[in-house]
Amino acid sequence: MCVFCEIIKGNIPSAKVYEDDDVLAILDISQTTKGHTLVMPKKHYETFLDMPEDEYASLMKTVQKLAGQITRNLKANGCNILINTKEAAGQTVMHTHVHIIPRYDSNDTIEIGFKENKFDLSEVLNEIKG
Repeated sequence: MCVFCEIIKGNIPSAKVYEDDDVLAILDISQTTKGHTLVMPKKHYETFLDMPEDEYASLMKTVQKLAGQITRNLKANGCNILINTKEAAGQTVMHTHVHIIPRYDSNDTIEIGFKENKFDLSEVLNEIKG
């Protein structure tokens, strides 16, 4: 059972931010920051890598529109757009979804950081290109 499919069907209640024929956006139950929203296709795809290009483009168009609305209306100073793809990247619900996380200041409750690693860039590039 996919919890997001159950929400989409209306079997589990949610706080709907937006809905059309193809997309549902709901407030994340965890509310990492005020207004943390999940945007998902109504069709079940495990990850965005599984989605047809046109459906992914449509999903991201909705994400862009909602991110602007959420940021403006909640007077956030910015937002993170986050897609976790597969368990190794932190995906816990195996139904494509995009997080819109409003950011208010550097002291809000989310921390995203990058640590530098030393890789030979030409080797990495060759691996990527195959």
